[in-house]
Amino acid sequence: MKREGYISWDEYFMGVALLAAERSKDPNTQVGACIVDEDNRIVSTGYNGFPYGCSDDEYPWSREGDALSETKYGYVVHAELNAILNARGRSVAGTRLYVALFPCNECAKAIIQSGIREIVYLSDKYADQPNTRISKRMLQSAGVRLRRLTVERESLTLDFRKGL
Repeated sequence: MKREGYISWDEYFMGVALLAAERSKDPNTQVGACIVDEDNRIVSTGYNGFPYGCSDDEYPWSREGDALSETKYGYVVHAELNAILNARGRSVAGTRLYVALFPCNECAKAIIQSGIREIVYLSDKYADQPNTRISKRMLQSAGVRLRRLTVERESLTLDFRKGL
């Protein structure tokens, strides 16, 4: 008999997205993304952080400042866009994007243009914000399926000692 209690594909890919988020050095918000093809193969992953070559020790992580240049918002690449760019030219058309936080309007543009067909997300905590409403409008107009993931389990534990 096969083992019971194994995780679903949705839990697996969202878990990969959450694990990718652990690479983010953002002190406030860590977001990861995982792009998956129709055969349940991972195409790419990404997390929020600064572009290649831009030192995370030299750029601001602040959420507030007198100018955009004094905050992280002018510099950080979101997880969704990073995952698309990390595919390095490999097509992501027809894929699913797993992400913990519903995508902003800027990421929605890249998602639509790259041909991603479905977004699976955990949280929509900024649902009332204008950029999220704009994002949803564009994604729905473009026919991108939006699916909030509901999970049975609250957590998974990775135990690095299992491999020893």
